[in-house]
Amino acid sequence: MTDELITGPLHDRHVALGATLGAFGGWSMPIAYPAGTVAEHTAVREAVGVFDVSHLGKLLVRGPGAADFVNSCLTADLGRITPGKAQYTLCCTESGGVVDDLIAYLDGPDEVLLVPNAANAARVAELLRAAAPAGIEIVDRHRELAVIAVQGPRSAELFHTMFAGFSGVPGLDYMAFADAGAVRVCRTGYTGEHGYELLVPAAQAPEVWEGLLAGAEPLGGRPCGLGARDTLRTEMGYPLHGQDLSEEITPVQAGSSWAVGWSKPAFWGREALLAEREAGPARRLRGLRATGRGIPRAGMTVLAGGEPVGVTTSGTFSPTLRTGIALALIDTAAGVSADDVVTVDVRGRSLETQVVKPPFVPSHVR
Repeated sequence: MTDELITGPLHDRHVALGATLGAFGGWSMPIAYPAGTVAEHTAVREAVGVFDVSHLGKLLVRGPGAADFVNSCLTADLGRITPGKAQYTLCCTESGGVVDDLIAYLDGPDEVLLVPNAANAARVAELLRAAAPAGIEIVDRHRELAVIAVQGPRSAELFHTMFAGFSGVPGLDYMAFADAGAVRVCRTGYTGEHGYELLVPAAQAPEVWEGLLAGAEPLGGRPCGLGARDTLRTEMGYPLHGQDLSEEITPVQAGSSWAVGWSKPAFWGREALLAEREAGPARRLRGLRATGRGIPRAGMTVLAGGEPVGVTTSGTFSPTLRTGIALALIDTAAGVSADDVVTVDVRGRSLETQVVKPPFVPSHVR
C-alpha cells in the first residue's frame, strides 16, 4: 500500500511506534497507535496529543497584492485580520458549492500561506493559478513542509518548555502565529481543545516530532492518529470536506456562513450564496445525539414521523459522551428543530436520536 501512496517525513517514526497506517488524501497516514483511538481521544481531551497531519496541503501565494487577490477568491474577509493572524475560509464554485475549506496565514499584503486539505490541494492551486494576475505566483510547498498538531489542555505547558526562548510563541492568541526559527507555530487546531499546529521543514520534522513526544509523555500525552482526529472533530461539529462540505453542500447549508465575508464585493460563488441565504437553504446541517444503543455512520437515512427527512454526513461513537453522535443534512421543510427526536436507519434498525446544536461537548480552543 505505502508503495502507491505518498509517505511523509515521519513515516518511519509511525512504523516504529506500531501505528496502523491507512490511505488518506493519497497519503499513507497513521490512523491509530497500539493504545487505540479511544485512549488517544481521551489524551487530547484530558492532557495532550501529538498528531502528524503532514498530508495537509501548503500553497504559498506571493507577489504584489497577493492578499487582495486571495481575498477576491476565497469567502472569508482577509481584511478583518492583520499580519501574523490566521483565518478559516472556503474556496467555492460559482454555484456556491465548496471545493475545499482551508486556513489562510496572512504574512503581509504580498504573501499568504494557504493550508488546504490533501485531496483538494491540487485543485485549489489550479483554480488560483487560472485566476491569478501577472506578478502573482502560487508555489506548491506540499512536500517541503510537515505539519504537526499538538492539542489538549496541557499543550501550553509543553510549548512553554519547548519554545520558551522564542518571543511571542508561548503566549500566542487563538488564530495567531509566530516563527520559531524555521518552524512556524500557529494557535490553531481541529479538536476543540487549546492547541497548536507547527509548519516544519521536512528535514527537521523527525527531530521536532521526537522532542514533542518526549515532552508530552510526562504530561500524560501520547501520539495520536487520524481516527482520534475524526472523533474529536465530530464532537465539535467541525465539518469534514467530502462529507459535511462538498461541491454539492454549500456553506449556507452546512452552517458555515460565519466563514463568509458577506459584505465583500467579490469572492467565488458570491452571487449564488447571497441568493441562497436570501431564499433560505433547502436543507441544514444538524447534530444528532443517540438516545438508544447504536452508532450512526455517514450515509444513513434520517426519518421523522416515519418519513425520510435527511441523511447523515458524519457519524461516530463519542468517547467523551459514551454514545453515538452524527451530523446530518435535514430538509428545512420537515420543520425539525433542536430537541426534536428523529430516528436513523442503522442497517435496518431504527436508532432514536435527539437533534442538538453542535458542539456536542464544550469548546476550549481559546
